[in-house]
Amino acid sequence: MNTSILITGANAGLGKETARQLALKKETTRIIMGCRNPEKAKIAKTELETATGRNIFEILIMDVSNVESVKKAVDSLEGKIDALIMNAGGMGGRTPEKMTESGMNELAATNVLGHVVLAEELVKAEKLTNVVMLASSEAARGIKKMGMKRPVLKTNSTEELASILDGSYFGEKFDAMQAYGHVKYVATLWMSSLARKNPNIKFVSMSPGATSGTAAADNAAPMIKFMFKYIMMPIVMPLRGMVHKVDKGAARFVDAISNNVYKSGGFYASTEQKVVGEVVDQFNIYPTMANGTYQDNAYQAVHKFL
Repeated sequence: MNTSILITGANAGLGKETARQLALKKETTRIIMGCRNPEKAKIAKTELETATGRNIFEILIMDVSNVESVKKAVDSLEGKIDALIMNAGGMGGRTPEKMTESGMNELAATNVLGHVVLAEELVKAEKLTNVVMLASSEAARGIKKMGMKRPVLKTNSTEELASILDGSYFGEKFDAMQAYGHVKYVATLWMSSLARKNPNIKFVSMSPGATSGTAAADNAAPMIKFMFKYIMMPIVMPLRGMVHKVDKGAARFVDAISNNVYKSGGFYASTEQKVVGEVVDQFNIYPTMANGTYQDNAYQAVHKFL
């Protein structure tokens, strides 16, 4: 049973809706909102309290693209949590290819860097007792209908996986949409490796599916934001039956941390060529991701930047 839950990116979109749904469960007694912006966090906290009628929300300030910010948040966290939902991420802002101090580009840092530190530091400090969930994506195994190619690497070596995180893998033609899928691929492999290193805690990667009302592209480059928010999500994808509302995406997260059908180290998302609907084991779709050596290489790759 998960009574105390930390959710990153909890002030908007999927994170906020996940917090709302969890607050409606009687067993939930504490929801910690991991947010970067204090003012936005306060507004969201008030709105969640009004919507749920419960005063169980706390704010924990952290920037998941910044290692020191995450470490400070872990140190300041009082007590233990049962579950961690690593929801924060996105398309890497206006300059996703730009290098950060860590050596990762902004896209990778936003989706991977802080979450690696957050999960591992919480485990190390014995502040996490039950389950960790990573917001992955169907893009990690490719979405043909959306033109997002399946990540097919030459070797899946530590060096090759690290080159995805620093962007050198893509050469001069950096496409944020393609890079996003590759970054999620590395992050999902890391989660599976972490599961084997920590058998007493469940680690699950779950895609929310193509979800309307998210903040994933809010800070993206103008063209990507325009295409994503005003053409793809509201027009093209609904016509193709390839999008669902934010409550369904959040429900996947809630289910991921509470339903025993989802096994530790696993990756779950929509059926092949779909981004909504039934949730299935992705290792059956893309068996390469079940390779333990590749998973451990991803673990080593992310640690090159820490």
